Amino acid sequence: MSNLDLFGSNMYKEVIKQYDEVTDFINLDSNIRERLKLPQRALTVTFPFRRDEYDEVETVIGYRVQHVLSMGPTKGGIRYASNVNLGEVTALAILMSWKSAIVGLPYGGAKGGVAIDPTPLSKQEKQRVTRRYTAELLPVIGVDKDIPGPDLGTDEQTMAWIMDTYSNFVGSPQPGIVTGKPASLGGSITRREATGRGVVAIANAALDKLNLKYENSTVVIQGFGNVGRYAALDSYERGAKVIAVNDLGGAIYNKNGINIPELFKHIAKNKSVKDFNGADNFDDEILEIECDILIPAAVGGVIKSNNADNIKAKIIVEGANSPTTLSADKILRDNGVLLIPDILANAGGVTASYFEWVQNTQNYLWKEKELHERLIDVLTSAFEEVWIISEKNKVDLRTAALIKGIKKVAAAKLTRGLFP
Repeated sequence: MSNLDLFGSNMYKEVIKQYDEVTDFINLDSNIRERLKLPQRALTVTFPFRRDEYDEVETVIGYRVQHVLSMGPTKGGIRYASNVNLGEVTALAILMSWKSAIVGLPYGGAKGGVAIDPTPLSKQEKQRVTRRYTAELLPVIGVDKDIPGPDLGTDEQTMAWIMDTYSNFVGSPQPGIVTGKPASLGGSITRREATGRGVVAIANAALDKLNLKYENSTVVIQGFGNVGRYAALDSYERGAKVIAVNDLGGAIYNKNGINIPELFKHIAKNKSVKDFNGADNFDDEILEIECDILIPAAVGGVIKSNNADNIKAKIIVEGANSPTTLSADKILRDNGVLLIPDILANAGGVTASYFEWVQNTQNYLWKEKELHERLIDVLTSAFEEVWIISEKNKVDLRTAALIKGIKKVAAAKLTRGLFP
């Protein structure tokens, strides 16, 4: 069995295949090339968990993967989902390394997860899972070692429990141990909105390159969690027509545009976009609606070779992690669709997290307007650099973004040298 087989999953295989293509293109040193395919640390933990009824004690599996420690502390979210596995977490940690390097953050990539479905868990059950998982991670996390954040199935409250657990173990308040926590505990007021608004800021920069205006665009958003909601709200505020959105409960469509603030009110009462009275329920495939901008903001692998030809968007902006497979990537390029990859498009979250971490470690306060301006500046500057690389090398934006990220991480490895 090869080393790569240890992390076998479809997502990991896709990430490594993508990586191999880019490292071939840039002729990366073979030693560094092989080293960056594997994480520096991969921790697997098991721990007991009891439901509220206390009928039995289950054994739960959790992971924390740190891809590269050459750039500074590692950074990445924690996800709760029944299908979480070591290969998926490793793939996401690798992507976090490239993402941080692309936008110029002093982080290596990390990711964590617990293989449990959070949907049926009570608040007390989720808290017990989180606190015990955090206790198992104590040897590898720290304010200057590895800083978790929220991801699929976790939120501000989850981060608050992690912070409290860690702080109790070390004996002093440690707000910098996590990002994406509530503002009352030192969280950034812009973090919740940062990924979705960052997606729109980068989409706007792309439209400028095509001499198009965002306010004249039609937008379809697949997934209406944290990323999708704020991408929708930002689009609405810019004057674009958000014509369709969906979530796990269903989809809605209005060719004249959906009133997003009213939809927020609807969701607060009904928990799903379905049956919103400002749009029609929609039973067909939302990804295939004709539009200017398509934002897949739910889960990975939704745009594949069997549906890529049916995509009628001019631009795809990946709000989710790995929503497009490599085979679909090629089909979309051949069809003239401009695709802005996840490692650039959804980097707003980690960028805002960096600001939060800096404020926590330095006991410093920035105003909301200043944070938003800094965020947009970082993201649009990164987009400009990636666009230039794309044109110079005559490659698509995903390849260009990977060239930038991989070269920067490889340079850090080479510069630090080999120990011992």
